[in-house]
Amino acid sequence: MTNLLALQFNPWFSIPIAAVIGMVLGSFYTVCVHRYVEEIPMNSPRRSMCPSCGSQLAWFENIPLVSWWALGGKCRHCGERIAFSYVAIEAVSVVWAVALAWNMGMTLPWVIYMVFGGLLIFGSFVDLRCYILPDRVTLGGFVLVLAVKGFFGWYFDDFQGAIQPALIGAGIGGGGFWLLQQLYRIVRKEEGLGTGDVKLMLFIGALVGPMGLPFTILAAAVSALVASVIYMRLPGSKGLQTRIPFGPFLCLGAMLQLLVGGQVLRWYLTFY
Repeated sequence: MTNLLALQFNPWFSIPIAAVIGMVLGSFYTVCVHRYVEEIPMNSPRRSMCPSCGSQLAWFENIPLVSWWALGGKCRHCGERIAFSYVAIEAVSVVWAVALAWNMGMTLPWVIYMVFGGLLIFGSFVDLRCYILPDRVTLGGFVLVLAVKGFFGWYFDDFQGAIQPALIGAGIGGGGFWLLQQLYRIVRKEEGLGTGDVKLMLFIGALVGPMGLPFTILAAAVSALVASVIYMRLPGSKGLQTRIPFGPFLCLGAMLQLLVGGQVLRWYLTFY
């Protein structure tokens, strides 16, 4: 069974297929993010529409990445600019799908991590838009990780006995961030770390395990530091008081851990 599930496509075929799947899923994520933020039902309207004029989009206006570029980033009907976040979501989805396929081929683990990556991408861009991390991503992701690691532990060596490390990782990640949140409240008398970030670390801690948390948090901190410099230079920023969502950077750290964290750890251990 394990050999069957580990079967890979030829890389020359798997990479293009992964890219196409990433594009399609990225287009779906853009719809999910927009409708969640704007509180529009997912099933009504059924077809995609321009967020500015409400015109329904033709099929050739819905081609991920390509349509945005071909239309010059503007709506064909009203001429209003289409937010760059739409193409950014699609691009991130493609990069994630291709990077996973490059690392592990289009195996069953690829499918599993595509699901988790989709949750992280959706949660990241919602947080960027409205500083909210939905419970369906954080708590739902945590439950899904336990379910997946529990079920597929029968088939994959790297998932066997994974429930205990997942719970430990969730405890360290979520518990550690909860302590940081409380300490910040006591010392600064204000909110510095949102409860959504604490819940997110339950999900991420379970996903990457206790050994994956150091690299995840380091990567998140470094990327957030770089982004904060950009944020503070944007029009209307408040300097050091500029509000910056940390959730997207935690998600980025988790995704990097899943992709290269093991290799980085092995490289680091060569010095000892």
